[in-house]
Amino acid sequence: MQILPVAYDHPDAVKLQDRVQLEYAERYGDGDVTPLEPAQFAPPRGLYLIAYEPGGTPVATGGWRAREAGGEGYADGDAELKRMYVVPEARGRGLARRILAELEDSAREAGRIRMVLETGNQQPEAMSLYVSCGYAPVPAAEKFGLYRYHEGSRCFTKPLVPLVPAPR
Repeated sequence: MQILPVAYDHPDAVKLQDRVQLEYAERYGDGDVTPLEPAQFAPPRGLYLIAYEPGGTPVATGGWRAREAGGEGYADGDAELKRMYVVPEARGRGLARRILAELEDSAREAGRIRMVLETGNQQPEAMSLYVSCGYAPVPAAEKFGLYRYHEGSRCFTKPLVPLVPAPR
């Protein structure tokens, strides 16, 4: 499996985003309408990754974008996780964990101090993944993002502690 950085509007990224939107529609009755621009995922203020099978088929995706304090509840130094998705036929292989770890490392290297994400209560497997990777649920009064006032919205955070180089 190869994980590569791509532009948010790369054709493979668009295909996977279309698939995740269909899954959102199945689970929630509608897709995610959070405004996202390709430039938001361009380094050093973001990153978008796709996992490819050996034959070149894109099977998983995820990205982060820099966020700052403002009207949607974010804090200065936040990196917001977006569009984490693994196609059903590739689930159970640890791809989401691998992409998540690479995104966290990238955000940390870019000077971001906290990874944040919003998901929904109809995605229990996503919430389990995030908790198992060290993310903590956010109290309702501290939620962020477009859906922060929706009852089914669930927000999570994880500090991006700087990595200490190994002693020589």
